[in-house]
Amino acid sequence: MPENHDLGGALRRYWGYDSFRPKQERVIRSILAGRDACVVMPTGGGKSLCYQLPAALLSQKSAIVVSPLIALMQDQVAQLVQMGIPAAVLNSSIPAARQRECIEAACSGTYRLLYLSPERLARADTSEWLRRIPVSFFVIDEAHCISEWGHEFRPEYRLLSRLRSEFPGLAIAAFTASATRRVRHDIIAQLQLRDPQKEIASFHRANLRYVARECPAAEQAELLVKCIRRQSEGHVIVYSPTIARVSETAAHLAAHGIACVQYHGRMEADERRKNQERWMSDEVRVLVGTTAFGLGINKASVRAVIHLSLPQSIEQYYQEAGRAGRDGLSADCLLLWRKKDLGLLVHFINQIGDPAEKERAWDRYHQIRRFVESKSCRHLQICVHFGETPKWQTCGACDVCGCDVQWMREPLDPEPASRGRTRRRSSAKAQDGPSAAGVNRALLEVMRNWRRERAKRDSVPAFIIMHDTSLEDLCRCRPRNLKELRQVSGFGERKTEVYGEEILGALRAYAELGGAPSAGH
Repeated sequence: MPENHDLGGALRRYWGYDSFRPKQERVIRSILAGRDACVVMPTGGGKSLCYQLPAALLSQKSAIVVSPLIALMQDQVAQLVQMGIPAAVLNSSIPAARQRECIEAACSGTYRLLYLSPERLARADTSEWLRRIPVSFFVIDEAHCISEWGHEFRPEYRLLSRLRSEFPGLAIAAFTASATRRVRHDIIAQLQLRDPQKEIASFHRANLRYVARECPAAEQAELLVKCIRRQSEGHVIVYSPTIARVSETAAHLAAHGIACVQYHGRMEADERRKNQERWMSDEVRVLVGTTAFGLGINKASVRAVIHLSLPQSIEQYYQEAGRAGRDGLSADCLLLWRKKDLGLLVHFINQIGDPAEKERAWDRYHQIRRFVESKSCRHLQICVHFGETPKWQTCGACDVCGCDVQWMREPLDPEPASRGRTRRRSSAKAQDGPSAAGVNRALLEVMRNWRRERAKRDSVPAFIIMHDTSLEDLCRCRPRNLKELRQVSGFGERKTEVYGEEILGALRAYAELGGAPSAGH
């Protein structure tokens, strides 16, 4: 690797961070050295930075990123551009003339990263113009989709094997959050990775409390309300098995004074995005959705993920439950299932025509059933499933290991809807005391409102303006000038330049109105 790559400087300049997370720097150095890579990191582990940073450093070249979700690609490109890293996305929603402009710009080395869907990469005309681009390396995101043994197999991903034969001199880096040992081996084989750098992070999320409980419909509905009321701060995701159940659940929560938004595949794309953004920008704390929701969601303050039916696999459950507690603070992962869920899974398996795929589906069925019915530590079961061998046998953070679930046994407070809404409104905005994260609540609400309004002005999601963790750090530090603002986590040079004066103005206005000093000031 050339000596002139200042990784720490790039991390500070673009991302506003002072240090790498575990394994990130090794992956980045490997990619810069031109070596293939197979990287498994849990949701929130910082996978995207592992390929975005080396791409940013390789001037006049483009990293080609293959990703399955248009919305996710668009969000990542918006973030990169906001940080000052040239990036673009090519997909079917873009007018043909703009697509041609984008391809020509890529051919001249304008972008550091160019995002494509696997379907677009498979098109016959793509290989021709891709050969004209000065490509730095290839990235396969959600790489488990290439394996039939994975829980989200996509046939179009198999066509990515052509990259090795068509571009033999370029490195390929594969990334995923949830892959068993068998799937990892399949990823390496299918993509023909050559002596890849393998980085497998631990699957143990010690800050998550796993609770699985079989219960009838009435008890499930009661426990759902209890859990959400218990979470006085932060956000909640409720996974419902069908679109009809999403609507039923939302109505049930509304009847108990709990505001929520819905998310499912039959909604118009604009409505889905609007509801997701209302949740992401803190207008509404609770989102009820099908499994269509979640991929690429970057929300640090999710305090609970509640499943109202059995997932189809442990991988699916791990990925969805793992959207909780990304800030490192404790969070609840509550799996409330019914006996009828088993019958529904069996029904779907019986619809599968391919014998090999049906056998794999039965394997997944038995694994998830053992997970919820077994009296073994749930954290341990997950780690073992993914090929990890922990040295401990009990975690203290699941119901099997004695994690306190006293609140599940307490009677449901028959709280009137109006009183419930009033209580939540006052606790979110009227208190000056510190929150659980040690942040002045009133100031936090002021800065959330600023972020929300700025996001609307810029027509971007709120998290692109500022992540939750940066927002909280900002309210703790309360910088007085641009130099101090650059010390806030997540504030690189570009973000400080674009938003700095407005942020400092909002902080000054709060102080002039008599705002209480934050912790440490």
